[in-house]
Amino acid sequence: MRRYRNAKIIATLGPASSTAATIEALCLAGADVFRFNFSHGSHEDHRERYDIVRAIEQKLDRPIAILMDLQGPKLRVGKFADGKVLLKAGNKLRLDMDETPGTEARAPLLHPEVYSALTAGTELLLDDGKIRLRVESHGPDFAETAVLTGGMLSDRKGLNVPDVVLPISALTDKDRRDLQFGLDLGVDWVALSFVQRPEDVAEARKLIAGRAAVISKLEKPSAIDKLTEIIELSDAVMVARGDLGVESPPENVPILQKRIVQACRHVGKPVVVATQMLESMVQNPAPTRAEASDVATAIYDGADAVMLSAESAAGAYPIEAVSMMDKIIQRVEKDDTYRMIMEASREAPENTAADAISAAARQVALTLRAAAVVTFTSSGSTTLRAARERPLVPIVCLTADRRVARRLVLAWGTHNTVTTELTSFGEMVEKACRIALDQDIAKVGERLVITAGVPFGTPGTTNILRIAWVEEFC
Repeated sequence: MRRYRNAKIIATLGPASSTAATIEALCLAGADVFRFNFSHGSHEDHRERYDIVRAIEQKLDRPIAILMDLQGPKLRVGKFADGKVLLKAGNKLRLDMDETPGTEARAPLLHPEVYSALTAGTELLLDDGKIRLRVESHGPDFAETAVLTGGMLSDRKGLNVPDVVLPISALTDKDRRDLQFGLDLGVDWVALSFVQRPEDVAEARKLIAGRAAVISKLEKPSAIDKLTEIIELSDAVMVARGDLGVESPPENVPILQKRIVQACRHVGKPVVVATQMLESMVQNPAPTRAEASDVATAIYDGADAVMLSAESAAGAYPIEAVSMMDKIIQRVEKDDTYRMIMEASREAPENTAADAISAAARQVALTLRAAAVVTFTSSGSTTLRAARERPLVPIVCLTADRRVARRLVLAWGTHNTVTTELTSFGEMVEKACRIALDQDIAKVGERLVITAGVPFGTPGTTNILRIAWVEEFC
C-alpha cells in the first residue's frame, strides 16, 4: 500500500460507493481519506460504511482516515402554488414569514435571522446564484426586493446572503445529533460547514473536546475576512469552492484558493481543495482537460489533499475518478516545475527548537540523499512540522496512537504506521529502519533522517535529529 505521491485524495462515499468491494477498490485506486456526507443518508447508512472502512483498514494494515462532513444551516425559500414561478428582471418580489405557497409577487422565506441582518442594498442569491435580488426595504419578518437577474425558481431552492454575517450558529440541532453520533462512532475528522467567524470553530471545538480533529470549510466571504483567526483555531482547512463560488465572483475564487492554501502552509496546517474537481466524471469515464488542469493547479499550489464529491459518491465511474486523480497528482509531482515551486514557496522555520530540527531534517535528507525523513510523534506535531518543510523524500510517521496515525493521513507526504511506545534511542533507530524496509521506503545501505522528542511520549518536544544507516540495525 505504498503511495508514490505526497498529496492525498479524499473520496466521498455514497450510493455509488457503499459496498465493501467498491470501497476497497477505491482505497487500492488511491483514496486515503473517506468522507461521509451527513447532508445525505441515515445514521445506519453511515455506520455500515464506517464498519466497512475499518475492516478494510485492518485487512490492508494501513491507517485510513474518516471525515464526517456536517450539513450546517440550509437557508431555503418555501413552496410555490404551482411548484415554480418565473421571476423577471425588474419585477418586485416580497419575501416574508407567511407559509402560504408563493407566487411571482411573493415567496415564503421562513428564516427570521435573515431579515434581522439585512440592510437596504443587500444582494440575495437564489438557486446557487442563478437568480439575484436586491433588498429595497425590510422589517423583522419581510423584505421587499427587486429582481436583478431573473429565471425559473422552484420549491425549496437555496438562499445565499453574501457579505453579511448572519446571527446563526454553524451547528444546527441536526448537526449536533449527527456530531454526537459520529464522535461515538469514532470518526477522525469533523468538517464544519457554514463557518462565518472564529467563534463558530470555537463552539465546535468545545463540543468535540479533542475526540476528533476539526476541519473548517471556507465557503463564505465573511470567513475569508477572519482567515488567520479561523486557521489558528482549526486543525485543517477546506477550500469549499461550491458555495464560495456562489457568494464570491467566479474570478475571485482562484485567487482565494491560492491565498487560503498559502496561509495554511505558512502555519503548517493541512489544507484541502474541494468541489467539482473532476465533475464531468460523474457521467464520463475521463475528465475534461480543464478539470485535469484544475487538479494539477491545486497540487502546484501545495495543497495537502484534493477531494472528490459526487464523482465518487454518486457517479458512474467512482474508481476511475480516484485513479485519474492519483495519476494527475503523481505526474505533477514528478515535474521539475513542481519541485521548483515547492522550493521557492517554502516557509522560513519559526523560532523554535522543533521547527529548527524539522528544517534541518529536510536539508540533511537532501544533502545525504537519504531515503526518508522518519518522525516519532505522540500528538502529530512533529510530523506536521516535517510536512510543512515539503521534503523531497517521504515522511514516515511512527506513532503509538492509532487515532493520531489516522488523522495524519490527511497531511502531505506522510506514510503512517502504528507502532509500540519507545523506551530507548537504540530501539527508536532500529524500529525506524525495520519499518522503512518493510514499507519499501528504504533499502539496505540507504540512510534515514530521524526526528523525535525526548522524553519519549511528551507532546511537542521535537528536539532530536539522528542519521541512521539502514544496514547497521536491520
